[in-house]
This record gives sequence, C-alpha cells and structure tokens, in this order.
Amino acid sequence: MQRISELHVNGTRQKIDADADRSLLSVLRDDLDLTGSKYGCGEGQCGACTVLIDGQATRSCITRLSAAAGKKIITIESLEKNGRLHPLQQAFLEADAFQCAYCTSGMIMSGVALLSKNQNPSDQEIVRFMEGNICRCGTYPRIVAAIRKAAQSMKGGGR
Repeated sequence: MQRISELHVNGTRQKIDADADRSLLSVLRDDLDLTGSKYGCGEGQCGACTVLIDGQATRSCITRLSAAAGKKIITIESLEKNGRLHPLQQAFLEADAFQCAYCTSGMIMSGVALLSKNQNPSDQEIVRFMEGNICRCGTYPRIVAAIRKAAQSMKGGGR
C-alpha cells in the first residue's frame, strides 16, 4: 500500500503519513486540522469541499491523496493575509452572499479560481463557472454579485 509523506498546503510543506488512496478532504480535515473545506455530498457534485490544486478548482472529496501529492494545494484558510480578507471573502460579507455558510468556502474557492483566470467575468460566465457549487439556501444572485464586486475591487488593486 502506497503512503504519502508530504503535501504542499497553503505555501508550506506538511509532513503526513497517509494512505495514498485516502481522499484529500479527509487528510486536510482529519490530519491537518484544516476544516474550512466541508464534506457535503462525498461525490464531487456539491462543491462544498472545493480547494485549489495548482490553481484549479478541485473537489477534494473525490481527489485521492496520490493525485494531489507534489502539487500546490490552497484552502480557504490561506486566503486571509495579514488580517485582511481576500477581496472575494470581503465581498461575500458585504453582499450577504451566504446564510447557513456551509457552501461558502467552496463557493469562494471556486470564485477565486474564476477570478484568477478571468478578471472581469460577465454574469453569465460567473453562473457557468459556478454551476458545480450548490447553495441550499439559494443565495445565488448574491453570490454572483459578490464575485462581480470582488472583480471590481481587485481591478482597483485589492489583490
């Protein structure tokens, strides 16, 4: 059985000893105590577990540790810098883009991936990119507004 001994998470190398077939989500939450990514459906369909792997929005619940080893993994915990929220985190607060907040970290991570590829997405592009993220509270219009607001903020030097 193959073991993974190190992951590159949030800019640091983390020593681990985990079975390569475990899900990345379980290692992040259970071994590294990074609990921002949530277990939702366990099938990669809801987006609550989204993290960035080499800049790509990735469902960590269906990503085997072996597929993430040696790659740069970014979780919601690393977006805040020096006491300042990422512009998308701030925009989510200002737009009241969440209610129960279970989906929020996955929504934000997917939104960050979108904004890194497209700094000025249209509403249609936002909706299309975010299709794999489910909000049970139905705050989709506010989520779109938050992503649009963050895009504007980032143009002005927000990040």
